[in-house]
Amino acid sequence: MAKLKIDDLDRIKKKMKGQIQLREGEHRVKLTIHMGTCGIAAGARPLMTRMLKELSDRNITDVRLTSSGCAGLCSKEPMATVEIKGEAPVKYISLDEDKMVEILEKHVIGGRIVEKHMLAMGSEKVHV
Repeated sequence: MAKLKIDDLDRIKKKMKGQIQLREGEHRVKLTIHMGTCGIAAGARPLMTRMLKELSDRNITDVRLTSSGCAGLCSKEPMATVEIKGEAPVKYISLDEDKMVEILEKHVIGGRIVEKHMLAMGSEKVHV
């Protein structure tokens, strides 16, 4: 096994810092990939991997990428939710990597909802 050099460690540090920023930093948009068991079985993990890569490659730092459990609609997985500050959340269904990149480009970056992949807009609230 090759020994790590200082440059290697710096490169790893920068990469990890970028990934932490994507998950925890200040953000304009919260992008959630639903990764319950059903979502993972339907292909959510490659979506998360692709979004990490796209955000990093495009140097997008104002998007918080996160995961959640099952959204309760297993037959429509993989699913994602886009929450832009000051706007109603939008839930997207039956996704693949190409659809997710389209949502990133059009909705997350461009501000235009991709209706053909959308299930619903808004949040459910329980009134007691």
